[in-house]
Amino acid sequence: MAVESIRIPLDPDAAKAYKAASEEGKKKMQALVSLWLRDLATADPSRLKALMSEVSRRARARGLTSEVLDSLLKEA
Repeated sequence: MAVESIRIPLDPDAAKAYKAASEEGKKKMQALVSLWLRDLATADPSRLKALMSEVSRRARARGLTSEVLDSLLKEA
């Protein structure tokens, strides 16, 4: 299977988890992200909006504020 590399900014914990994973673990993560992105690209727009709302809710529950997000985006 042909592959193409892209860069995706991640929060520090996600990046740390990826870097610490075994090669097999990294391949599994790559496969999951690839499937997830393909699914999102072909999904009903309302489904994407629902997913984004859920991710936003979880981020707020973990302490992500607008100020923290702005700071992270400026760093990237």
